[in-house]
Amino acid sequence: MSGDLSLQTPLHAWHSAHGGRMVEFGGWSMPVQYTSINDEHQAVRNRVGLFDISHMGRLVFEGPEAESWLERATTNHVAKLAPGRIQYSLMVNDQGGALDDVLVYRMLDKGLRMVCNASNRGKVTDQLNAIATAMNLDPLTRAGDHTKTTAMIAVQGPKSEATLQRILGTPLGPIGSYQLCEGPIIAGPANGAHAVVSRTGYTGEDGFELIVPSPLALPVWETLLDAGREFDILPCGLGARDTLRFEAAMPLYGHELDESINPYAAGLGWVVKLNKGDFVGREALRRFKTNPERTRIGLALEGKRIARQGCPVRFDGAEVGVVTSGTFSPTLGRSLAMALVKPVVATLGARLAIDVRGRDEPAEVVPLPFYRRP
Repeated sequence: MSGDLSLQTPLHAWHSAHGGRMVEFGGWSMPVQYTSINDEHQAVRNRVGLFDISHMGRLVFEGPEAESWLERATTNHVAKLAPGRIQYSLMVNDQGGALDDVLVYRMLDKGLRMVCNASNRGKVTDQLNAIATAMNLDPLTRAGDHTKTTAMIAVQGPKSEATLQRILGTPLGPIGSYQLCEGPIIAGPANGAHAVVSRTGYTGEDGFELIVPSPLALPVWETLLDAGREFDILPCGLGARDTLRFEAAMPLYGHELDESINPYAAGLGWVVKLNKGDFVGREALRRFKTNPERTRIGLALEGKRIARQGCPVRFDGAEVGVVTSGTFSPTLGRSLAMALVKPVVATLGARLAIDVRGRDEPAEVVPLPFYRRP
């Protein structure tokens, strides 16, 4: 999709006016960086950063069979999700390949919501509709797409709680990881507005995500920047979001996940509940559990050259896998990669080679994640 046809978040004009270098991502025009990826990365690791993630899909489910619908659509066990909790899950195709990785929210009123990846929103909704038809759902059970009527903003880093608490009228301390709360904005032009706040993060740091009505995105964004000024808050783009998630070994769709990659190969077997009852892809996943065919590993390169997605991985001259993501880690100061390889070579400490533009670079299998916050 060309840039002039890309969807725009409610904060698009702010990004453009404040030095955001805009790129097309998942059909949306998004900032990849403002000052530098490294500056923004370090802000999140050490202080606090602010991300516009309004491109993510936001779906709301209602009706008497909403839970049954999501049980059939996702791999994790929705019925075990208590109010105020969030569940990482997957949607897969009949062959067990990943359609998307998603977050399922159980709201305080017991309602259900889903956040999906921007580039996959169409196929996620298509599969949900196909499942609804196959299940002959109660007509009162339906899903609403709130992606364009709401905005989503992420506040990430060690000072994220202190920053967000200054503008939110609900205590954040009691909200644990993968939990949510709801409350009013109590500062700035959006004072009194209702926000849904989750504590998940995609950076390896503590962090929160706010969902607010689209018209309030700009006042909430600017109020957060004011609240975090003491901590040298920075607006951050997709570039830092990628290096941060990479160090934390969080999968990125299109890299560690796609329709040719099953959850067990991606290291996500823990979100597949084969005994919960029938769901799309269950039988294929039952087979992959005993033979995932590939496995995701971490690799540390000896030199500083960067292994990008698609670089072949070799052992004793034979190709045994492929790099899914790679970069020079800003936090750890070395070249790292994630790869999907044959399980036989996935032993920690194993010596492999990565073909980087025609030259083999020695690499060692190392534990994931590469980085854990103190």
